[in-house]
Amino acid sequence: MSKKLYIKTYGCQMNVYDSKKMADVLAPLGYAPTEEPDGADLMILNTCHIREKATEKVFSDLGRLRPIKEAKAEQGEKALIAVAGCVAQAEGDVITKRANYVDMVFGPQTYHLLPEMILQANGGERVINTDFPVESKFDLLPTGDIASQGPSAFLSIQEGCDKFCTFCVVPYTRGAEYSRPVQQIIDEARAMADQGTSEVILLGQNVNAYHGTHAGETWDLARLISALAEIGGITRIRYMTSHPRDMNDDLIAAHGDVAKLMPFLHLPVQSGSDRILELMNRKHTADHYRDIIARLRQRRTDIAFSSDFIAGFSGETEEDHQQTLQLIRDVGFAQCYSFKYSTRPGTPGAVMGGMLPEAIKDRRLQELQALLQEQQLAYNLAAVGQVMPVLFDRKGNRPGQLLGKTPYNTSLYVDAPERLFGQTVDVQITAAFQNGMRGEIVTTETTATRTAA
Repeated sequence: MSKKLYIKTYGCQMNVYDSKKMADVLAPLGYAPTEEPDGADLMILNTCHIREKATEKVFSDLGRLRPIKEAKAEQGEKALIAVAGCVAQAEGDVITKRANYVDMVFGPQTYHLLPEMILQANGGERVINTDFPVESKFDLLPTGDIASQGPSAFLSIQEGCDKFCTFCVVPYTRGAEYSRPVQQIIDEARAMADQGTSEVILLGQNVNAYHGTHAGETWDLARLISALAEIGGITRIRYMTSHPRDMNDDLIAAHGDVAKLMPFLHLPVQSGSDRILELMNRKHTADHYRDIIARLRQRRTDIAFSSDFIAGFSGETEEDHQQTLQLIRDVGFAQCYSFKYSTRPGTPGAVMGGMLPEAIKDRRLQELQALLQEQQLAYNLAAVGQVMPVLFDRKGNRPGQLLGKTPYNTSLYVDAPERLFGQTVDVQITAAFQNGMRGEIVTTETTATRTAA
């Protein structure tokens, strides 16, 4: 009989990828994924340490899992609870002290050791593994015999960070930058294509810092993208998340030269103030960022941009805030993420001083978001009437509805037969909203109507 595996994934796309890999590792042991924790034999919280109060959210979820474990025990059955990911890596000692019913605590670099850890936990041993192993987990995670991830899927190519931004905990939870070997990535991409994936989203904490090896040479991200574009069945390539410091000439050129590389880039800038960027240890300026955007638009005139912004960083003045708003106006974004600054234990920002009152941070965040939302809505509305190829990678909430992404990473839904799931189809945009669009499948009839108009 198969055992039930419940994984709750928090945070970034890298965690989504890691959760799928954990499921792949556990499949040979008889674990089958389940959407609900009730009755599960193994419950894993794959955690993220980026957001505010991340640890408390983990303990809240652990409190909901504990009765499930106890109910199984009353029936003479064993259920394991595990905390994985970045909160486990950063605060494993806190978890073990506050929740003695947690069986396993392990960091992001140890997922390939899951079978061994489960064996130890089933034997009554409490497992705590927050080391950074000498061997790469990617060398030991399954690649060839993987479960289908659907038409659009993540592929991790780089992990860790050497940038040490003062607000960020990633270098301490994911470790130093590591790039997977080229052949390993190509083999996994081919396996994904064989399983029906047509859009590959390359992942990394600093994905454009990729420097993998192949036949004694070091490849950068641009060269890797060109190689992946040669794989049959792969029709779309995206990558995230990037750092402005690593946008080299070849990568910028690839946006104009590689047809399968989608015209969308998520490039976090965090602030439009050079003074704040220096306090953040970003090692780029606002004008450097503007120059990158201009060069990308020269290579691909229709490219759309997304970014991350932090409102109310320590020591930020009203002038700094206004400079950020000006950068947003200068660039023009199709979509963005913005957050109010909060400190992370163990980061330089946590002891920097100069924390702003919450009321000021709240007001500045609201101003940032109002401008960003205005730009996003305007971008979406400008697409109404256009025809775009849409990859349908999700099913809608009601029968006869499919959801997909335009080349510009905008979500769109249509009424369409289920047989089009996984296909890329021309869609005419008929309506646009703040966070997405609605469209109609282009047929001979809609083409004639458009021509007559």
